[in-house]
Amino acid sequence: MTIWHFNNNGSTFANRIIAVLIGYKMSKKNKAKDIKEEQANGLEKEPVAVEEQQEQELTDELSAEDKLKEELQNEKDKFLRLFAEFENYKKRTSRERVELFKTAGKEIMLELLPVLDDFERALLHIEEDKEAEELRKGVLLIYQKLLSTLEKKGLSICEVKQGDTFDAEIHTAITQIPAPSDDLKGKIVDVVEKGYKLGDTIIRFPKVVVGQ
Repeated sequence: MTIWHFNNNGSTFANRIIAVLIGYKMSKKNKAKDIKEEQANGLEKEPVAVEEQQEQELTDELSAEDKLKEELQNEKDKFLRLFAEFENYKKRTSRERVELFKTAGKEIMLELLPVLDDFERALLHIEEDKEAEELRKGVLLIYQKLLSTLEKKGLSICEVKQGDTFDAEIHTAITQIPAPSDDLKGKIVDVVEKGYKLGDTIIRFPKVVVGQ
C-alpha cells in the first residue's frame, strides 16, 4: 500500500491540482450552459425566420395573383372594346345596306311615276270614249297591277284633296287663283299631279293650285 506523505510544499501542489480540476469542471459546465443558451436562442430565432419567409412567400403569391388579375382585366377590356367596335360596324353596314336599297328603290320609283301618270291620263281619255270600254278595262287592269306591285315595294299615294289646308312642307303650289269661295282661301283648290311616298319619305310632292 502506498502512503502519500505531503509536506507544506506537497500541500500547495495538491491545492493547485484541486483548483485546476474545479476550474475544468466549471469551465465545462459553463461551456455546456453556453451551448444550451445558443441552442435555445437558435430555436427562438428559427421560428421567426420561418415566419418571415412564409410572409414573404405569401406577399409574392399575392403580388403574382394581383398581376394576373390586372392582366385578365386588361384582356377583358380589350375584348369588350373589340366587341363594341364590331357591333357598331354591323349596325353601320346594316344601315348603309338599307339606305342603298332605299336609294336604289327611290330611283326606280321616280322613273316609274311618269308611267303611272300616263296610265291615269290614258284612262281619263278612254273614259270619254264610250266605244272603247274593252280597251279601258285592259288599260285599267295593267295600271292597277303596276300600282299594286309598286305598293308592295313601299310606294303609296300622298293623300290630298280639294279643301285641304295648303302646307308648304308637304305640298308644291304651282299657282294661286282667286278662291272660288271664302272657305277655299288658303286651301287647295285643285290637285294637278299626285304626290307619292316611299315608306315615310315623300319622293314626289303633290302639285296643287291654291286659292287666295
